[in-house]
Amino acid sequence: MEIKMMQVAPLGTNCYLVCDETEKVCAVVDPGGSAKGVAAAIRETGCEPVCILLTHGHYDHTGGVDGLREVWPDIRVYLSHKDRFPPESAEARLFLPLGGEITDYGEGDTVTVGTLAIRVLSTPGHSEGSVCLLCGDVLISGDTLFADSCGRTDFTGGSMRKMMTSLRRLAQLEGNPAVLPGHMETSDLDTERRRNPYVLQALRSNAE
Repeated sequence: MEIKMMQVAPLGTNCYLVCDETEKVCAVVDPGGSAKGVAAAIRETGCEPVCILLTHGHYDHTGGVDGLREVWPDIRVYLSHKDRFPPESAEARLFLPLGGEITDYGEGDTVTVGTLAIRVLSTPGHSEGSVCLLCGDVLISGDTLFADSCGRTDFTGGSMRKMMTSLRRLAQLEGNPAVLPGHMETSDLDTERRRNPYVLQALRSNAE
């Protein structure tokens, strides 16, 4: 497995290409609003994109989806139904409506990309439909877990109580996977267990 990371418009979202170099296929995670740049990066890998995995429905993570579908019309797009809203709704300003078929996914699902198995973890808090993606020793944490921080909870569907539950769950995962967040720098889970104030608060609240 090889993972390529790039920051994409409009808000410096981290987009990840999760590549199976053996089968020459990849998953695109959170293409933001930079379809052209992401498409160029995909071609550089030499892999065929087979799916787009969205950690949640906010426009800064999903804006490149329709543009990528123009290049690869058969690519499958995954997003929790909890983060999908009608185009005429007030929520559509933040949760960008997407064209074409969307495959719902959530807790307990596994997405196969070549020989890679990507496990889906439901982690509400930043939004109701937020998920994290666990593949081998890598955790793609979206806007749930950041280095030394966590995602905002003041948007539609956000909840600090649920965020604390999600952070506690992530902290209790086995091993020390690399943490690849939706914004800013990468980390690892041991570092976040040791010094992230929100993770420490989540673990304390569970013990009390």
